[in-house]
Amino acid sequence: MNGKELFGVSYVPRIDLSLNELTAKAQETAGKLSISGVQTKLSMKLDKKTKKIISVAEGGEYILKPQTGNYPQVPENENLCMTIAGGIGLDVPPHALLKLTDGSFAFIIKRFDRVNGRKINQEDFCQILGKSTRDKYSGSIEQIANRLKGISEIPGLDIQRLYERVLFFFIIGNGDAHLKNFSINYTNMDDIRLSPAYDIVSSKLLIPGEEDAALSVNGKKNNLRKGDFLAFAAKYNIPEKITANILDKKQLILDAIADSQLTVDFRKKLKAIVEERFARLSA
Repeated sequence: MNGKELFGVSYVPRIDLSLNELTAKAQETAGKLSISGVQTKLSMKLDKKTKKIISVAEGGEYILKPQTGNYPQVPENENLCMTIAGGIGLDVPPHALLKLTDGSFAFIIKRFDRVNGRKINQEDFCQILGKSTRDKYSGSIEQIANRLKGISEIPGLDIQRLYERVLFFFIIGNGDAHLKNFSINYTNMDDIRLSPAYDIVSSKLLIPGEEDAALSVNGKKNNLRKGDFLAFAAKYNIPEKITANILDKKQLILDAIADSQLTVDFRKKLKAIVEERFARLSA
């Protein structure tokens, strides 16, 4: 998706800010918008009069994530992973890569906790399971599924969506999907659903020695195999065709990597990660 499609306009919206200027803006608004982890995040909206995307302390409709000094090409990485996720059928918000004035890329995504300017209540699974943020890696995908059973308006479908998400995370090398990366939306008290997928990056591309998964699957965080995912699927009555559908998307994933904005070196490394994961899933 490009900027015109993301914002639903006929022109290409501009961001008249550099990476350094965005970082300074983030520090100014830190009291209004949480800056978590190592990546700067800013609340943005489109000013239709000036045709510019501007940072705002309140009322933002988009989240912008520029480059980080800690890890290279995180915006390109996230845009690629989110694009692939949408391409294989996962529920992801509209998003795009935009260029800043210094030529660097920033990732921008439409907020899914806002509808027509109205805030939609949302809780992540740290909150839902009564855990503190420091315990966000302490848990399992089964815990999330079991809780969805009790609170989701359509639990069977949401658990299937959870499973598809977790299987894709394994394939792409996203080993940092912790409890705060899964949440539910309350559009009203009678419509409680698993939120769209967000914060998807191939963290293994940046941290080669990390575990396979941030949250255990079938009691494991490492050395995951096809049997571990099938055990989860069987436990929650997820049809075998759901697994097969994702495993059939190998070439789509590899083609997307080849066509991405990642450097040649990163494309080669990510291709190797994906090939290795598919090998484990075919054994």
